[in-house]
Amino acid sequence: MADLQDDPHADPSLPVGPGSVGIEDVSAPAAVPGALERAAELLAVHPVADGCNSLVWTLSQSPYHDIDTPDTGIDTDIPRLRAGGVGAQFWSLLVPPGRTREGGAADQVVSDTLELIDVALALVRRYPDGLRLGLTADDMMDARNKGRIASYLGPVSGATLTGSLGALRAFHALGVRILAPAGAPWAREGLTAFGHEVVKEVNRLAMLLDLTGCPPVAACQLAAASKAPVIVSNTGAAALTAHPDNVTDEVLLALRTAGGLAMVTFDTARTGDSLHAVADHLDHLRAVAGPECVGLGAAFGTEGATPRPTGLTDPSGYPRLLAELLERGWPESDLALLTWGNAQRVLRDAEFTARAAQHRRTP
Repeated sequence: MADLQDDPHADPSLPVGPGSVGIEDVSAPAAVPGALERAAELLAVHPVADGCNSLVWTLSQSPYHDIDTPDTGIDTDIPRLRAGGVGAQFWSLLVPPGRTREGGAADQVVSDTLELIDVALALVRRYPDGLRLGLTADDMMDARNKGRIASYLGPVSGATLTGSLGALRAFHALGVRILAPAGAPWAREGLTAFGHEVVKEVNRLAMLLDLTGCPPVAACQLAAASKAPVIVSNTGAAALTAHPDNVTDEVLLALRTAGGLAMVTFDTARTGDSLHAVADHLDHLRAVAGPECVGLGAAFGTEGATPRPTGLTDPSGYPRLLAELLERGWPESDLALLTWGNAQRVLRDAEFTARAAQHRRTP
């Protein structure tokens, strides 16, 4: 790993060495010092691209939080993101179930989503030394090289599209790059004719489809219909934990065929109550989908006492997770894909697909 420390593109703001792993979690399991040092060195070059964080919703409800300093009320702030080696973050713009006002009417879902987009953009503007808006795959590397955390907006709910693609294009113009079909009428029981048009337009705009929460039949159909890779931004292995939002092996194989990405969450209900249990889910996804189709989507950003696995209670725990995977025999090349490479690939592949689609399809 000596070459990692000499990498000219390494972000000096990210942790390097065992003494800079981050904010201490006294409940965290101990890692072998050599593995922890190697994990920190790897994160300095291949930081984590985290597929899911709900901080935007939390800030929309509690705008007084200052994420430049650690806050015991929430689990995400810039110091802990840096301590964990996070170099890119996908900020979820989904309204939690049951929280949409006025009974969840379609126009209210759109209004709530627009408010979250406004909060997300204000967040990036407020912390220019820590965050940088991500619109393209190149922005991910550019932000890292400049010591910033690339911030991608999305997903937004597919329920915001009510028979017209205009809302989708408007979201894209505002900076949104991910759409979640789960629960949308056009993808609930499989793709409708309008659903197929949504997928084509998502591809044309170089956006990503996030299949989190989709039933297996719909997820497999969406993965097959999309010309670009799809993601599951926060999930676990249903074969290990029978949770409705965890991916089945059937879906994992569909992702493998489509070059998609399943990103493992840190949620005790879905991936167990310990760092070791989360590592078990990563092992399973890697075995079934392949190392090119596994990522990390912790789903941090909540306010209050959300149950988290021991050792992974906030983003600063990422080096310990990588140390555990090193001890399990994961090669560093696979870890580089897990943290950074796979997320960057799906963004680049989506852009490649969009360039091809724009020659064939107009809005």
